[in-house]
Amino acid sequence: MKRRAVIGIDLGGTNCRGALVGDDGQLWFQRSIKTEIDAGFDSFWSRLLCFCRALIDDGIRQGYELGGLGLGFPGIVAKEGFVHVSPNLSPLNGFALADRLASHLQLPVRVVNDANAIALGEARWGAGRDFSSFVMVTLGTGVGGGLIINRQIWSGADGAAGELGHITVEPAGRLCGCGGYGCLEQYASGPALIRTCLEQWDHFNQKGSQPLIKPRTAEDVSVAAFNGHPAALGAFKSAGRYLGQVLAGIANLLNLEGAVIGGGVSANLDLIRPSLCEEIDKRAFDVSARRMKVVPAILGDRAGILGAAGAFREISAGV
Repeated sequence: MKRRAVIGIDLGGTNCRGALVGDDGQLWFQRSIKTEIDAGFDSFWSRLLCFCRALIDDGIRQGYELGGLGLGFPGIVAKEGFVHVSPNLSPLNGFALADRLASHLQLPVRVVNDANAIALGEARWGAGRDFSSFVMVTLGTGVGGGLIINRQIWSGADGAAGELGHITVEPAGRLCGCGGYGCLEQYASGPALIRTCLEQWDHFNQKGSQPLIKPRTAEDVSVAAFNGHPAALGAFKSAGRYLGQVLAGIANLLNLEGAVIGGGVSANLDLIRPSLCEEIDKRAFDVSARRMKVVPAILGDRAGILGAAGAFREISAGV
């Protein structure tokens, strides 16, 4: 009897990762390529098809029965797999991604928002397993979000639900790439940490704090924070405060059991957590604040692949 598998692909603005995913969440034949969208749509599309076909060939050679392909995509995606908009992969705006992939690959395909895929991966096999309903937050180059309600993705009427990074936290604040002002993404992402830190860096150095090289990356800000630099510590505190403000509103709105924090910045959750939890406690009703447990994601890069495959299985089962 052939082993069954679904192809799961996590397509990001920088990297594209994929694997065959078994019913038990085991990953086989993991592959990755650079997305390289700057080379143009035609080049990107050709490379994506080759990547998918390589995974299909891996499965066929090893005797797997492939049910289909699930893909996590960084943007707003309609339920039928049509790309409304993608800030990082804008050449695909208005592209019927699921239908075109299915036509070329001769496999059923489901495309979902990448943060939703990560949320589903953590829900099935990661830090969200103990929650029936939670919000997934990804802190990296941007701020992404996904909602799991009763153990299923909630993507909204048009596939646009969960865009936490574009909730306004400062109405007259920093200009965001989405065209708005004061979005959470401008205060809690990796680039936001750098900006907030640098705004206060020289001020604190003049007051005699330990001299360090100005940070250029979020990792540099982390190193400075662990060395006790007040500007870096303040940047993490600020990020936690703004994120806590948003999570408190979500707690009051949905009374979720948890918030799972992932992405590169989440490696420093201990620096963010105190101000984050303080805001939740201050702004949410007691019953909702007590209920919402803030936990780190545990699957890392595997979450998007697992969740994309899980999203395909959901739709195949009629969920």
